[in-house]
Amino acid sequence: MRGSAAVQEIGDWLEKLGMPEYTQRFVENGIDFAVLHDLTDQDLKDIGVLLGHRRKLLRAIAELKEVEKGELKPASPADASVAPQDTAERRQVTVMFSDLVGSTALSARMDPEDLREIISSYQKCVAEAVQRFGGFVAKYMPHNSGSSKPV
Repeated sequence: MRGSAAVQEIGDWLEKLGMPEYTQRFVENGIDFAVLHDLTDQDLKDIGVLLGHRRKLLRAIAELKEVEKGELKPASPADASVAPQDTAERRQVTVMFSDLVGSTALSARMDPEDLREIISSYQKCVAEAVQRFGGFVAKYMPHNSGSSKPV
C-alpha cells in the first residue's frame, strides 16, 4: 500500500486510539502498517511521542500482532457496513468442565454456609485462570451436592 491510502490508514488507526496528533510524525518518518510492528519505545521517543502515549501505542501494536496474523490492516468503519447485520458468524467455542474433587464428600461433612465459601473461592480461582487465557465463565452449572461448576 502506498501514498495517501497508507497515510489515511495510519491516521485512522491513531484516531481510534485517541492520538491523532501523531499522524504527521508517523507520516514524516515513513511509519505505516508495514513497519509498525518493528517500532520500539526508543523509536517512538525519538519522534516525540509522550511516555504514556508510547505505552498505549506499544500495547495497541501488540494487540494487532495477536489479532491479525495476515495483512496488517485495521478494520475501517466502511468495512463494517459492507456485511449485513443478519449474516451468520462462525466462532470457535471451547467448553470446559471443572469440578472440585471431593466436594460431594465435603457437603456431607460441612455446614452449608462454610461449604459455600469454599466453593465460591474455588469458582473465583477457576474464573481467574480462565480469564488469564482470554476466556470467560458463561455460567455455573449446579452440582448434585448443591455446588455449581463453571461452563
